[in-house]
Amino acid sequence: MKPIRLVQGFLTVGIWTLLSRVFGFARDIMIAGYLGAGPVAEAFLVAFSLPNMFRRFFAEGAFNMAFVPMFSKKVEGGEDAEAFAQEAWVGMAFVLTVFTVIGIVAMPGLVLLMASGFAGDERFDLAVEYGRLAFPYILFISLAALASGVLNATGRFMAAAAAPVLLNIVFIVAVLIGAALGRDPSESLGLGIDRALGLRVGDTLALSVPFAGAVQLGLVWWAAKRAGFHLRLGWPRLSPDMRKLFAIAAPAALAGGVVQINLLVGRQVASFFEGAVAWLNYADRLYQLPLGVVGIAVGVVLLPDLSRRLRAGDEAGGRDAFNRAAEMSLALTIPAAVALVVIPVPLVSVLFERGAFTSDDTMATALTVAVYGLGLPAFVLQKALQPLFFAREDTRSPFRYAVVAMLVNVVVAVGLAPVIGFIAAALGTTLAGWAMVWLLWRGSRQMGAAAEWDDRFRRRLWRICGASALMGALLLAAAALLGPFLATASVRYPALALLVAIGMAGYFGFGQLLGAFRLAEFRRAVRR
Repeated sequence: MKPIRLVQGFLTVGIWTLLSRVFGFARDIMIAGYLGAGPVAEAFLVAFSLPNMFRRFFAEGAFNMAFVPMFSKKVEGGEDAEAFAQEAWVGMAFVLTVFTVIGIVAMPGLVLLMASGFAGDERFDLAVEYGRLAFPYILFISLAALASGVLNATGRFMAAAAAPVLLNIVFIVAVLIGAALGRDPSESLGLGIDRALGLRVGDTLALSVPFAGAVQLGLVWWAAKRAGFHLRLGWPRLSPDMRKLFAIAAPAALAGGVVQINLLVGRQVASFFEGAVAWLNYADRLYQLPLGVVGIAVGVVLLPDLSRRLRAGDEAGGRDAFNRAAEMSLALTIPAAVALVVIPVPLVSVLFERGAFTSDDTMATALTVAVYGLGLPAFVLQKALQPLFFAREDTRSPFRYAVVAMLVNVVVAVGLAPVIGFIAAALGTTLAGWAMVWLLWRGSRQMGAAAEWDDRFRRRLWRICGASALMGALLLAAAALLGPFLATASVRYPALALLVAIGMAGYFGFGQLLGAFRLAEFRRAVRR
């Protein structure tokens, strides 16, 4: 079985995730233009968040955090990994088929659980309708996540990383179809052409969700088959491996449930402020760009690598992989966090302010982006620290830490909402993220030298922070100079691109000057 090349894996996942996020921005720009922060937008965003929430709970949370380490160790040990993957595939398909049916029937209750502020207005009925159309996505995307785990554990990252690109392409096509269908005034039923247009776009988006999941599943299933893993449907059985898998997955499921409660708290708080659900969603898209490109790449590649190194007894290699993953993560996300904090208004206004998305929406979304930016390094560090536990099949400790982080989130979001409004939801998420990082770091101390920061990481962390601070000052000055161009419709995209380029050039220049990183080292790591 071929070894996992850490840096090449980061690059593969990161590049495809970046492409997915670019298409995601195009999708959200179109949704913002047609739907703004109105009731149709909020209803669809809540409906789509339901299968996504349970996807993180079942697939990326409980099942994958238990499945990937066990499967990776079977691969490293030359055991029958394919039979194990087949058993897990059949078990997940059975459980999620039942869960999908229950979710569709119980959709009104799920919508109330997600956004009780919708009760009694048009957003509730729309969210229930859209939720029932979209919910089968959970079945397809969870099976796709398991097939992706098989590919990642064997060092094959491309297909799994490329699959989300297909999701966003399907959504973009759905928006275009909805916009074309909604332009017939005879179909408006007295609602007005803009209203009818929004409803058609919302309908086609909701219908496209399960279709997009099926397309993603098809891609990774085909890739897994080509890699020698023939995943087929069948009748589930409770083998010893499955018993062990479920025993490990249960605490991870509870931890995933706690994380989803954090998301629910944010949605609930936002649902009581008109437009806030949409503002948080658009802000989420911005901070998810660096988080997705870096954080997801780290989590996807590091977990199977650490698991296989533990099986092989390579403690020194595991420590080096952990430190280099954390170092690379922070070298890319700290400057991104600074940019989100210092220039959120230009970013939001250029990307989203058009059509139904107003200047008031821009200011509210920009404030949320800045608050999320403060938590970005914490969200990424979690992706580097959690594999230390999951690779050792310890899912109980992250669960306990997640409970504490949840309490932090609830106290801040609910307690401060009457004082500072909807932004309390974003602040709670950020503070909970830092609480989780501190708990994970403290808990990893008992793992010995394999989980310690090495001298290179400590030396370079402060230099990365210094280069990022200098870049932030440069961005503020450049944004002031480019302000008139950023406000001019005909040139605002080139102006924003120039602003971003100035920030990137400044950071890499300052970073090289301060010794925060060395490009020669990066080239050698890629060649290895």
